[in-house]
Amino acid sequence: MRNSIFFVTMYVLGMLCAILTLPNHQGAALYENIYLELFLADYLACIVLSLFPRKIRCWVRRLFYIVLYAVAIVDVYCFWKFASTLTPTMLMLVGETDSREAGEFLRSYFSTDILFSPLIWIFLLILIHVGWAIRRYFFHLPNRNTRAAIRAWLTALDAKATKWKLDYVGGAMVAVLLALSIHASRHNMKETVRLMTADTIGTVEHLLTEKDHAVLYLPIYRLAFSLYSNSLANKQITRCIAAAKSAVVDSCSYRSPQIVLIIGESFGKHHSQQYGYRLKTTPRQVKREASGLLTKFSDVVSCWNLTSFVFKNFLSMHVVGQRGEWCDYPLFPDLFRKAGYHVSFLTNQFLPKPKEAVYDFSGGFFLNNPTLSEMLFDTRNDRTHQFDEGLLEDYDHFVKTGEIKPEKHNLVMFHLIGQHVSYRTRCPREQRVFTADDYKEARPDISIRKREMVADYDNAVYYNDSIVDAIIRKFENDEAIIIYMPDHGEECYEPGRNFICRNHSADIDELLAKYEFEVPFWIYCSHRYATKHPRVFKAIKDAKDKRFMTDALPHMLVWLAGISTGQYRAEYNLLSPDYDEMRPRILKNTTDYDKIKRQPKPIPNYPTNPTGQTNQTSPRNQTGRASQAYLPHSHHSQPSKLWNTK
Repeated sequence: MRNSIFFVTMYVLGMLCAILTLPNHQGAALYENIYLELFLADYLACIVLSLFPRKIRCWVRRLFYIVLYAVAIVDVYCFWKFASTLTPTMLMLVGETDSREAGEFLRSYFSTDILFSPLIWIFLLILIHVGWAIRRYFFHLPNRNTRAAIRAWLTALDAKATKWKLDYVGGAMVAVLLALSIHASRHNMKETVRLMTADTIGTVEHLLTEKDHAVLYLPIYRLAFSLYSNSLANKQITRCIAAAKSAVVDSCSYRSPQIVLIIGESFGKHHSQQYGYRLKTTPRQVKREASGLLTKFSDVVSCWNLTSFVFKNFLSMHVVGQRGEWCDYPLFPDLFRKAGYHVSFLTNQFLPKPKEAVYDFSGGFFLNNPTLSEMLFDTRNDRTHQFDEGLLEDYDHFVKTGEIKPEKHNLVMFHLIGQHVSYRTRCPREQRVFTADDYKEARPDISIRKREMVADYDNAVYYNDSIVDAIIRKFENDEAIIIYMPDHGEECYEPGRNFICRNHSADIDELLAKYEFEVPFWIYCSHRYATKHPRVFKAIKDAKDKRFMTDALPHMLVWLAGISTGQYRAEYNLLSPDYDEMRPRILKNTTDYDKIKRQPKPIPNYPTNPTGQTNQTSPRNQTGRASQAYLPHSHHSQPSKLWNTK
């Protein structure tokens, strides 16, 4: 009762923000526990206010009003303009904005349109709130009759309240609601505390991949999370910059004048024609392999099944098992630049955008930091594309303008969006070749809708094949070596596994390791390169069946460039005679991949379950959002012989 106006207005404000930031798509709904949880949050805020003396309380309460209303306005405005509530990336962009850019933004985005936007509801609430706050001034109106009438009305209300003892009834109701809200809110409060006490931004991302992760349903929570995420990111950036400054390159022989690294996305080897998939999803790569210039590696796994974790690990000279973290070691593009290579990074994902989930923020925060980006790269693109062919146009533009000089020493990194969900949007309509009918006989265990999803994924693989081949064509007449490596695998209704995307909350078993960590990996040498470097070419051929994990890729790249540095370790270089093939391949820092592969296989039960259903819940959202589509599973089955037939 001491803070009744605060309680009512802030509860209404919280509900307004939840409604106004509800996504405009089918199935969108308010957070299921918002009513009770908002009641508890509001009640706790009132308790805090009640601890202050009366004279101080009013000023603290006004400060609360200013902050909460301001954050709510910004949050709803961002959703209206950018289709996204407050995110860590938005705060990162604000921090990198100077006064001139800020002025241009304000002039561009703030106009009279705001009065006809969803923000009008918050402005209306503020107007009502202000009107109620100044109601006491009505008692000083010159019309005594009006003043007396208002006093009489308020006195009558007070008398009625006393008569029915509503204070006792209200107290009992509040006690019941408080008990219910505490019980209903325990899980989300616990998860929110875990989220806001995580030690790294990677841990934050991993927590958000869990099925029942924290729901930040209020603007002030999203602001606090964004601030905390940026503080975690800044700590690792500081360590990255320190590691980069300490890195020393002694010399460079430029063994490979042109090195091209193609980083794929969400591509499991079990949907690749090269690795025995029954459909012709990678015909161009198969043809390149038949020429002898492309060498396919048979036993390669990714260290993580999250893009951001993979990027941090394979860009850093740190390997899993070494002391410290990825940010305590130099990133290999920095070594290449210090050695005299022109380093280009053309990405179709990691560019800062206001509408960016924490997963992209976690993967790109260090790459997009102005200081670190300048240390790592000479050339970067500044926009993403609907399809990966846009990156080829970016490369041609940089060559045409002379920013990239093919005759010089170059490291060119293409980061594709590849088969990233949603699959249907990853391939132009005119280039789709597979339909649900192609899976009717091989996959009778899944519905037509799911066959269409598998067809969409395979079409994305087929289109990715054309992009990869187009990149090769740009370098096949140069003295160039090209490495292809997806970040991680992907599941798309694999036999007996009734979900898509990836499973981040479950323990890693054999099938999860198979589909989500085993990746295609190959090295292509142009004819000119193979002729000039026969020993390197032979080393590649000799290593094609060796065990490898992609976190050690930088050591191979540094050797291919001929860079002499104290950061290089021959035992991690796949092409070195000193390569330690028996190094444990630890997935997600927890599970030894090779020990899993040696375990007894589960009893086959496919296709005895013709419905294809497992005892797990289907994903709530099959658009591929990590926070909703990754569900634990406990049903294991072996693929049918028909599915594995070439």
